[in-house]
Amino acid sequence: MADNNNCGCWTFLKRGVCNSSSSTTHSANTIPRTSLVYDAATETRCLNASNRELFPPSEARLSSDNLDPPTSTKTKSPRQLLQFTFQELKSATGNFRPDSILGEGGFGYVFKGWIEENGAPAKPGSRITVAVKSLKLDGLQGHREWVVEVAFLGQLHHPNLVKLIGYCIEEDHRLLVYEFMTRGSLENHLFRRTIPLPWSNRIKITLGAAKGLAFLHGGPEPVIYRDFKTSNILLDSEYNAKLSDFGLAKAGPQGDKTHVSTRVVGTYGYAAPEYVMTGHLTSKSDVYSFGVVLLEILTGRRSMDKKRPSGEQNLVTWARPYLADKRKLYQLVDPRPSYNG
Repeated sequence: MADNNNCGCWTFLKRGVCNSSSSTTHSANTIPRTSLVYDAATETRCLNASNRELFPPSEARLSSDNLDPPTSTKTKSPRQLLQFTFQELKSATGNFRPDSILGEGGFGYVFKGWIEENGAPAKPGSRITVAVKSLKLDGLQGHREWVVEVAFLGQLHHPNLVKLIGYCIEEDHRLLVYEFMTRGSLENHLFRRTIPLPWSNRIKITLGAAKGLAFLHGGPEPVIYRDFKTSNILLDSEYNAKLSDFGLAKAGPQGDKTHVSTRVVGTYGYAAPEYVMTGHLTSKSDVYSFGVVLLEILTGRRSMDKKRPSGEQNLVTWARPYLADKRKLYQLVDPRPSYNG
């Protein structure tokens, strides 16, 4: 392993050498495409040495802390990720053209692209469709969260977690390549479409998201998601739900520990009150967020909506009286007509 003066982040299986993002000997252009294993300890040492601070976007993140990746996998072997060059992803997305943008967040843009089975760029509309997330060069979610996402999604395998195919780390460029989710986010279906989401699909999505969250919490090394919300629940063509965006994920308490003490991160309207007040993180923090999303699915209302009257802007506050009285519970249900199919 490299010493402290050469903080390599990636260990390549075939060559057995560490590659640093700042290395001139093994640049992203010279290292051949191969499978990799994330070296969590080395990367954590580098990030701690840099003392980089992250700051929250205005609409969502509360603040940030040192985001520790897991120390080992939850499955028998880490996922074999592909390494892409920036030029390859540029070609795969048609030079990151505006009409290929799938979405935007604090991290940057997500583009639609196409690759061959071996990872080489493909012509638009052919071969494998992928989603390419590009970190803004001046993005508020920095390299640290990018690393955490690679660490977790490179190790965790489950039908209800989005699949990470590969990554690009070249000079200042940080990109991630995921499986393409045909129907986009749950948020779009609940709040940005004229036709309400059918109840059969709402139930299916709820169960799928719950299974993904239960997988993260289960096992000897639990993972706390910390950003469970409708925009992070993606849907495939059959409305199967998959959790995405693991930049805020954190290893949960182990042994006799009851919680992890950490600075507060998350999204307003979804973060558990006790976590916000104390910084004590447990799996129950995710369960609270799941409850908020469940309310959104049930009511068709956003967790926070400034356009509503003052007493209805916070969904949990508005819904609490109805939840406490079974006779009023039906009044929570989305009144818009919905059709199965």
